[in-house]
Amino acid sequence: MNPEFIEALKQLERDKGVKVESIVDALSNALLSTYKKKYGNATESRVEIDTITGDIKVFETVTRKDNRQEDFEVTPKDFGRIAAQTAKQVIKQRILEFERENIFDDYKNRIGDLVTGIIQQSHERMTLIDLGGKIEALLPMNEQVYGERYEHGRRIKCYIIDVRKSTKGPSIIVSRTHPGLVKRLFELEVPEIFDGIVEIKAIAREPGQRTKIAVYSKDTNVDPVGACVGQKGSRVRMVVAELNGEKIDILSYSKDPIEFVKNALRPAKTKNVGINEEDHTALVVVPDDQQSLAIGKDGQNARLAAKLTGWRIDIISESEGEKRTPAVTDKEILKTTEIGSEKAVALSDGICIAINKKGARCKNRVLPGSAYCGIPAHQKQESPSEM
Repeated sequence: MNPEFIEALKQLERDKGVKVESIVDALSNALLSTYKKKYGNATESRVEIDTITGDIKVFETVTRKDNRQEDFEVTPKDFGRIAAQTAKQVIKQRILEFERENIFDDYKNRIGDLVTGIIQQSHERMTLIDLGGKIEALLPMNEQVYGERYEHGRRIKCYIIDVRKSTKGPSIIVSRTHPGLVKRLFELEVPEIFDGIVEIKAIAREPGQRTKIAVYSKDTNVDPVGACVGQKGSRVRMVVAELNGEKIDILSYSKDPIEFVKNALRPAKTKNVGINEEDHTALVVVPDDQQSLAIGKDGQNARLAAKLTGWRIDIISESEGEKRTPAVTDKEILKTTEIGSEKAVALSDGICIAINKKGARCKNRVLPGSAYCGIPAHQKQESPSEM
């Protein structure tokens, strides 16, 4: 070795970012291992590399009879040739490890981001996607959209869900089914979302079929739904194209659960929405001709609406709602309360007549001889005339 070797390592540090010290340490360990294998397994031996001259020397520590230890240089004559061969392998391996570490750190910080790549090959277990720079992403079978074809050479966008270390380098795991993919695609197409003016509050998705997305505007002058749809549907159309025709419903988010449930069931029209905060359910009455639309094919519209809002939703037609409410007589009327502009009449049907703060009736059965259940707050609603 010579000073040119050390200078080459310094240049490598400038070009690749690999520290000279890390290569020197790795080379010392590799040379020591080679020395022990070839010249005997001396436990008290070490390899020293001068980081100025590039000289490489091997020392062995010998313990004398008086227990004093003394170092002797035992560098073999052909050790320079061995060092040159080993250095080449060590440097190559260290550069590879350094690049893998950088890739891992970079993509670990990008979990939840969108990446674009080109499909290299696809088999029954996973699809390999080239992200450029000799970096590949893995799209597992369970993260693939049913019915989507992953053809060689096709450019595709995916959502990073995990980055793992492996013996072959970092494994970047991506998804085409994650709701986050839809969110990131809208961020690309809608400047108002990217700038934080419009916020995506919730997403419910059945990959490859349909997605509902609830949006909210921090600026009263900006229509969140219109911003996401774009002029003549230009923005949402780009997202739909990337998702291979997946249907997307964009609706306004509301803090009012009644309004939110109504919006979530669109395009179906609703007549009334009653909610029960205690069991987190919503009873929705829709016009007879809207019931099928509200429920959707195989229950999809109602299912997505429930997932989007976080409420369990029961949908009944207007005529069915009338059948559930018997004729009202003076004896049956126990309590009347205002709900918006309408009056709800609680009947003596064995169900507690207490009304919560949202105007929804309790669903618990009454106590014997009472019109109320056992919840103390509900019993307090009992008027003196009912006692």
